[in-house]
Amino acid sequence: MELLLALAMGLGVWGMFTGIRMYRADVKLPSDLALALEVGSTRTGAVGSLVDRVGMRYAPAVLRLMGPKQVSRYRRRIDLAGNPGGLTIDRYAARRAVYGGIGALGAFAALLQGSFFIALLMLAFGVFWSEVGIWSAIRVRKDAIERTLPDFLDVLAVVVSAGLGFRQALDRVASRYEGPWADEIRITLRQMDMGVSRREAFQELRRRNDSEQVAMFVTALQQGEELGAPIVDTLVSIAKDMRRTDAQNARRKAARAVPKATLMITTFMVPATMLLLGAGMLLGSGTDFSSITGE
Repeated sequence: MELLLALAMGLGVWGMFTGIRMYRADVKLPSDLALALEVGSTRTGAVGSLVDRVGMRYAPAVLRLMGPKQVSRYRRRIDLAGNPGGLTIDRYAARRAVYGGIGALGAFAALLQGSFFIALLMLAFGVFWSEVGIWSAIRVRKDAIERTLPDFLDVLAVVVSAGLGFRQALDRVASRYEGPWADEIRITLRQMDMGVSRREAFQELRRRNDSEQVAMFVTALQQGEELGAPIVDTLVSIAKDMRRTDAQNARRKAARAVPKATLMITTFMVPATMLLLGAGMLLGSGTDFSSITGE
């Protein structure tokens, strides 16, 4: 047992020094991986940059193991998350390699100590830690877009009704906003500047965002363009529908929250309150516990 423990510690020390050596080494990387590393180092913290540099050597192997379909699926998820911290599919593969190696070494060391629960936790860390940031970023970004979109459309309708064209109005209003939705509009405008048709640019906008409100906006805009409806009326109608949808979703969330709150109250708060009241009444009654405890 002591020999195995010493072996595990030796492997850990060797892995640490190997990681430091690889971090400092000037290794020739493929152009796409080098670009991902350069972009990521300007948009992430010191820890993330270190992890990327250590794991970028293993990124091609991780991508090959993932396969084309899974790589495409994760690339779309990273797009839905808005590339948080400059995250790319190559940097994701690098982090997955590093966290997976840390999780495997930690699980091996925990098994040597006989701690199966810690081993499972380390394995879970290695498998899922790369996903946590993406899941959180997708949810936060989607909420921010859906919260911004109705007000954005109201302002856009006012600007269009003042006489500006739709393209110029989009540019003017997007320049006054910050956040993921303004970034998406700027990307769409740049695509249109590069020769992409307005319909295709907005189709790409819908593809990049897994949001019902964005899909509603793009669909209504395209239908209004096909039917020749006034753009101002279309924008105002979309904003009203989105606010109505938001109100319905809020009512659904409130309806789902009531049973959960009731369950928590009946499971934890009511028994705890009864115990507290009973203990207070018992202590306040002046009962002599010496006969019970034998002291």
